[in-house]
Amino acid sequence: MTVGIVGAGITGLALAHYLGERGVDSVAFEAASDPGGVIESARVDGRVLEHGPQRTRLTPEIEALVDDCGLRSDLRTADTDLPLYVYVDGRLRRVPFSPREFLSTDLLSVRGKVRMLAEPLTEGARDDETAADYFVRKFGPEAYHNLVEPLFGGIYGSDPAEMPGKYALRTVKKMERSGSLLRAAVNRRLEGKERQPPVSFDDGMAQLPRALYEHNADRVALETAVDRVVPEGTGYRLETGDGSHRVDHVVVTARADVAAGLLADVDRGSARALRRLYYNPLAYVHLYSAADPDGYGYQVRHDEPLRTLGVTWNASLFDRDGVYTCFLGGMENPGLVDRPERELGRIAREEFEAVMGAEADVLSVTRHPRGIPAYDGSWTAMEDVDLPDGVTLASNYAGRMGVPARVREAKRLAERFADDGVDADAGRAEATG
Repeated sequence: MTVGIVGAGITGLALAHYLGERGVDSVAFEAASDPGGVIESARVDGRVLEHGPQRTRLTPEIEALVDDCGLRSDLRTADTDLPLYVYVDGRLRRVPFSPREFLSTDLLSVRGKVRMLAEPLTEGARDDETAADYFVRKFGPEAYHNLVEPLFGGIYGSDPAEMPGKYALRTVKKMERSGSLLRAAVNRRLEGKERQPPVSFDDGMAQLPRALYEHNADRVALETAVDRVVPEGTGYRLETGDGSHRVDHVVVTARADVAAGLLADVDRGSARALRRLYYNPLAYVHLYSAADPDGYGYQVRHDEPLRTLGVTWNASLFDRDGVYTCFLGGMENPGLVDRPERELGRIAREEFEAVMGAEADVLSVTRHPRGIPAYDGSWTAMEDVDLPDGVTLASNYAGRMGVPARVREAKRLAERFADDGVDADAGRAEATG
C-alpha cells in the first residue's frame, strides 16, 4: 500500500512519521517551502513570535514525538497551575480550576455558583440546540456569560449562539459519559489525574514540525503543490507540477477550500459542500511590554467595550522576553482584520495598556483571512460530504482542533493503514498459495 498525503502541516507530518514506523510507503506533498502549515514561528529582534498555535499540551503522543525527534532539551514547559483570566466589568478576574477557587471566585455571584452546581441535574447535549443553548441550560446564564462564552467561544473566535451543538459539542458529549461535566472534572481531580502541562520549544512551536520533516525528509516533498486528485483504477493519481504520482489511498490535510479544489474530480458534491465551510478571520498583534503578570493570559467577555478577543502571555508561559500575543477579529468583528496594520497595532496596544496598566510596543501584525474553523451554521455542509473509499479528510474541520488531536488522528490513521496493508498482504498470499 502507498499513501499519498496532501499537506505537510502537523497532521501530514505526524502521519508520514507514523507510517514510516509501521513500514507503510507514503509521500507527503506540501506547496509551501516550509513544513508546519498553520504552525509558524518567527524571530523579531531576537524574540520568538508565534503566528499560529501559541502552545500545545504534553500528551503522551506529543511527548513521544519530542523524543523521536531529539527535542527533549529544547522543550519549554509551563506550570499547569498558572492562572487564566477573563476580563469582566473593567478588570481581570481569575477563572476557577479547583473547588477552593470556585468558592472564592468573583466571576460568579453566590446565586450563579448555586445555579452552576445544579448542572448534574440537567440533561445531556442535544443535536438540535446551539452551544449557547446547551451551556445556558447546563450552567445558567451568569456562568455562561462570564465564563463559558469567553472561554469556549474564544477557542474558535466564534459566538456559541451561532454554533450548532451537533458539530461544536462533540468533545463535550464524550465528557458527559460520566453523566455530568462537573462530575467528570471532580472525578479527574479525585483520581489524581494531573492536567498535561503546556509546552513549546526554544525556537517556538514550529520547531516540532521542522524536526518531524527532517526525520522524514525522504517521504516529504516541499514546494510541490498537488493540483488535482484523479481516480485511477483502484487507487488515485496525484497530479503535481513535477508529474503524476499513483497511490492507493489519499489523505487530504489541507484547508477546506483547498481540499474542495483538489477533489472536484473525485466527488463534485463533496467538493461543493467543502467550499461552503466558513473560517473566522483573525489578526495576531505581537506586543513587547515590561509588564510582568503570572498566568496564561486572558479572554475578554463579549459585551466589554474592547475589540481584543484575548491575549496570550507568552512572557509568563515560556519566558519569551516580554512577548504578548493579542487576537482580534473573529466572528464578532470579521471586518476588523481588513484594517491597516498600523490601526490593528494601535488598537491592540491601547487596549492592552488599558487592561494591564503597562506600556507596550508593537512588534508584529499578521492577518489570517481564513484563521480557524468557525463551527457555525455553515458546518451543516459536512452532511453533504460523502467521499469514496480511498480518500480521507484529516483536518481540524473534519475532526477536532488542536495539535494533540491532530497528532492522535494521524496515529490512528497510520495504525489503520498498517492493518489494511497486513490484511491485503495476507489476502494476496492466500490467493497465490
